[in-house]
Amino acid sequence: MNDVAGDPRFEEGVLCAERPARFDKLKHKAYVYLTSGRELLVFRQPDQPYVGLQVPGGTVDPGESHLTAALREFGEETGLALPHALEQICAQVLLFDNALGRDVHDRRLYHAVTPATGPARRRRSWEHFEMSPSGGGDPIRFELFWIDIDEALALGEERFFTGFHAPLAEVARRIDANAGARA
Repeated sequence: MNDVAGDPRFEEGVLCAERPARFDKLKHKAYVYLTSGRELLVFRQPDQPYVGLQVPGGTVDPGESHLTAALREFGEETGLALPHALEQICAQVLLFDNALGRDVHDRRLYHAVTPATGPARRRRSWEHFEMSPSGGGDPIRFELFWIDIDEALALGEERFFTGFHAPLAEVARRIDANAGARA
């Protein structure tokens, strides 16, 4: 079990309207909000219970596009391949100002839809280990599960790691729009 209580890598950041003028490192990130019906795939890190709920994704490697990174990171963190089309939801700028430095995360958030009978829905919840975390160190244990989008919205931003709650209303709107288009 990793004991990272107090580790600055897991401290909350701040959503910013634009990139701060002064920072030490710029990190490009890409994440996937995968939905099936009205459910959203999220995960928690059981060995770091103070880290809020997250969606799969992570660091963009040098020479890699945000979209390619989103697909790769999704597979690394879930154990699933994502052959579905991704639509960009939004971009976010986050500032993490702590003992490790003043880092900016430039995030791209994507939405994908999977059918209720698809491979991603064969399990209600599962555990998966990311074997090569971008920050190095031991494998990271993830507990992945599906949550109703309205329940996720009701949990509030304090239950999610920095910024992951912010686009949920837009994801819910897209789910409703897709359901209306099929009706």
